[in-house]
Amino acid sequence: MDQYIEFVTNHYMLAFSLVCVIFLLIQDLISNSFNKYQSISPLIAVTKMNDDNILIVDVRDPQEFQKSHIENAINIPLGNLADKLPTLEKHKRQTLLVNCQTGARSVSACKILTKAGFENVFNLLGGIQSWEDNKLPIKTGKIKD
Repeated sequence: MDQYIEFVTNHYMLAFSLVCVIFLLIQDLISNSFNKYQSISPLIAVTKMNDDNILIVDVRDPQEFQKSHIENAINIPLGNLADKLPTLEKHKRQTLLVNCQTGARSVSACKILTKAGFENVFNLLGGIQSWEDNKLPIKTGKIKD
């Protein structure tokens, strides 16, 4: 036990870093266990798109959406999502794939959607950036509402 105490006193920054990493891992584990949505990779998303009737919701800004987006995706910027929920009401039982540029905004969108009662919500891990990195097909141009 004395060796542990000596190690911690001599390497307090390393010990503090270990405590922080353990805390963050536990926090992530707990938050993921309470999520009502799942995060999936682009390749699994393609499989879901082929198997299910899926609605793709892109929560990026319209300018980002026009540069590149997944085919048949609808663009509802994250800031407008709460206001547009009534237009999505008919899709409550349908599978929804939510994406953004890197996967950060889509997490917030997934939380909003699941809180509003949407049942099958999936977050695209890594967003459209990961989609493009996997050389999956994209569209450019016109916005589909």
